[in-house]
Amino acid sequence: MNSIPSPPIPAPKPSSFSPICQPRLATQAIHCGEARPEALHSMTTPLVLSSTFTFENTQALIDFMEHRVERTEEYGRYGNPTQRSTERKLAGLEGTETALLFSSGMAAVTTTLLALLQQGDHAVFTNDCYRKTRQFASTVLAKMGVAFTMAAPALDAIEAAIQPNTRLVFSESPTNPFMNVLDLQGLGAMGRRHHVCTIIDSTFATPCNQRPAEFGIDLIIHSATKYLGGHNDMLAGAVLGPAELIQAVKDYQGMLGCIPDPHSCYLLQRGIKTLPLRVRQINQSGLQLARYLEGHPRVRRVWYPGLPSHPNYALAHRQMSGFGGVVSFEIEGTLKDGGRLIDAMRIPQIAPSLGGTESLIEQPALISYYHAAPEERRKVGISDQLIRLSVGLEDPEDLIADFEQAFRSL
Repeated sequence: MNSIPSPPIPAPKPSSFSPICQPRLATQAIHCGEARPEALHSMTTPLVLSSTFTFENTQALIDFMEHRVERTEEYGRYGNPTQRSTERKLAGLEGTETALLFSSGMAAVTTTLLALLQQGDHAVFTNDCYRKTRQFASTVLAKMGVAFTMAAPALDAIEAAIQPNTRLVFSESPTNPFMNVLDLQGLGAMGRRHHVCTIIDSTFATPCNQRPAEFGIDLIIHSATKYLGGHNDMLAGAVLGPAELIQAVKDYQGMLGCIPDPHSCYLLQRGIKTLPLRVRQINQSGLQLARYLEGHPRVRRVWYPGLPSHPNYALAHRQMSGFGGVVSFEIEGTLKDGGRLIDAMRIPQIAPSLGGTESLIEQPALISYYHAAPEERRKVGISDQLIRLSVGLEDPEDLIADFEQAFRSL
């Protein structure tokens, strides 16, 4: 495989429903990507439950194969009208040329990596990427003969890890669970300088809080299960970027079959329509909860990029318009004390994931890293005292009151 060039990032295109100006995000979330009028004059995008799509005659089939018609549907593994409409909406929000949906966020990650890497290549990952992303690198990519380096989430460390055969750099921003923020403009420039594809998992930010393509990032990935869907009722993933790179990923998706079902696409599109409203409230509540926890005597430390105490506070303010609802903190005490605090809470529920209407809380040492050896947990900074809160849409004052009574139980 030759070096993957950093393609030009297309400027966001005006939505078809507004020939006068570029709509703001809340308007785009509701209208962009949808046909006017929809089939049967439906207000919402129809849910098309079909695994295969017919052709009127042989000539229509030939025209399709010769790319002489705009029709894109042939078989459900290659696409669906409900899926395409949702992809157009996502691309409009992120300001990218196109988008591709998957059955989950990890399906988007793994298929993208398989499409862009081959034996003899090298990739750079930041060492606080999602645990399953790192596991995929150390097992599947290593088995394929792809070398990789885990670098600290800082530009100098990433650039030092780039080798002559490096094909891509993969990071999250913000990261999980310590909410580290990467300099996206610097990373995009680095990718162009070294002819390396840059990929950012922007799940924690959403297009409401940052748009990596505007900083020169080549590909953006989302676990759409989280904020984009927003209701803890569906699974999906997405990769967004220039059509040429997305087509390479789509070719692999057609072989691997990790496609989203039409109903999940329908639920995702419905969730996206309220995304700006939900994220605005979650941003406010997240900051309020982070400030409260940082001032509590039983809390040792808080990680939230909207706090001046966070090491990436200044950078986050430069490139983000909000900081989301994930607040990680360490308590004074033990692993059992953390469990007692969580068990005493009445509003947040114990669960992984984030970004839904309900607040969720967890101890990473007991969910993501339960089977990891203590030294492995320490290596990535996961202490017994660490707790991760995903703030939902409940009243923040009620959440604070719930923390107050739970801390008293200690």
